[in-house]
Amino acid sequence: MNLFRALINMMLLAILAAGGFAAWVYHELRTPVQYAAKDQPLVVAKGERLDQVLSDLKAQGVINHTLPMRVYLKLSRRQPLVQAGNYYFADPASPLQVLDKLQQGGQFDRITVIEGWNRWDIADALARLPALKLKDKNAALKMINDARYIADLDPKADSLEGYLFPDTYFVVANSTARDVILDMVNRFKQVWDEKLQEVARRNGISTHDAVTIASIIETEAKLKSERPIIASVIINRLRHNMPLGVDSTLVYASKMAGTWKNDGKVYQSDIDRSSPYNTRKNIGLPPGPVGCPGLSSLEAAVSPARTDYLYYVRNPDRYDGAHSFYADEKGFAAGVQALRAWEQKQH
Repeated sequence: MNLFRALINMMLLAILAAGGFAAWVYHELRTPVQYAAKDQPLVVAKGERLDQVLSDLKAQGVINHTLPMRVYLKLSRRQPLVQAGNYYFADPASPLQVLDKLQQGGQFDRITVIEGWNRWDIADALARLPALKLKDKNAALKMINDARYIADLDPKADSLEGYLFPDTYFVVANSTARDVILDMVNRFKQVWDEKLQEVARRNGISTHDAVTIASIIETEAKLKSERPIIASVIINRLRHNMPLGVDSTLVYASKMAGTWKNDGKVYQSDIDRSSPYNTRKNIGLPPGPVGCPGLSSLEAAVSPARTDYLYYVRNPDRYDGAHSFYADEKGFAAGVQALRAWEQKQH
C-alpha cells in the first residue's frame, strides 16, 4: 500500500511539474521582452541554422530563454525557414512575435550607385552603411583604388573608376565592402558584353578609351538622345587635336587634389591647375574615366553619331538639359551669348 501511495504521489508530482513547465512555456512565449539593443539588427548569415539563430537571439537579449521556443517549435512542428538578412524586432516583442518576424524574412541594406558618380561618391555611400563596418570613406576608397579586378578588361586602369556600374546593390548578411565593390565590377562586366566590345573593336576604340569617353558623356548629357551627338563632338575634337574643354574633368582634377569646394562652380584655380585631367590645357582624353557611366553612355561612346559638330552649349529655350550644337566657333559664340543673356534675366 505504501508503495502504491508513493507511486501515486510521484505521478501527481510529475503531472504538477509538467503542468508547471507547460504554464511556464506558455507564459514565456507570450511575454514581451524588453532589450537594450533594439536599434541593432540580428544579422543572420546565409545558411545559418535555426539553433544558432535562437542562441544569437538570447545572446543579443531579444529573448530570455531558448528552451520555450525550442519546445514550441517541436510540438507545433513549426520550423521557419530562416533567411539571411538583417532582422529588426519591436521593443518589446514576445518570442512568438520574434518567430513571426523570422518567418517573414529579413531586411537588407542597399546602395544605389547613380550614373556619373565617381569613386569619392561611392566611397561616401559605402561608408554610410553600418552593416559594412567601415572605419571611414578612405577605407572604401582604398579598395576602389585597387585596379586588379578589372586588369583583364583594362590593363591601363589605375583604379576601378568607371567600372563600378550604376545600379542598386543589396548588402546581404556578413557582406564586406569588398564584396559589394566586386558586385559592382561584375555588373559592369555583364553590361560590357561581347556585343559592345565587338562594336568598340570595329570602331577602333579600346575598352579604356570607351569607358573614359562614356564617363565624360555621362557628366555632360542630360538627355539620352543627345549622348551619341556629344560623343561625336568628343571624337571630332580629338581628330582635330583640339582640347576637349570639359569642365567635369576639371572638377575631377580638383577632387583628386582635395581642393573641390563642392558648390558646383569651376574656379580659375581649377582652370589653371596643372593636371593631366585638365582638358582645357591638355589635348586628348584624360588618363582615365571621371565617373561611372551607364549603359546608354557606353553605347554612345562606341557608336557616336556622324556629325561635324565641335561645340555645344546649353539651350536656354528648353528646361530639360538640352544642348545646341555647332560646327564652327561663330555659331558657338552666338549660342553662348544667348545663354548668358538668359542667365542675366533669371537674376
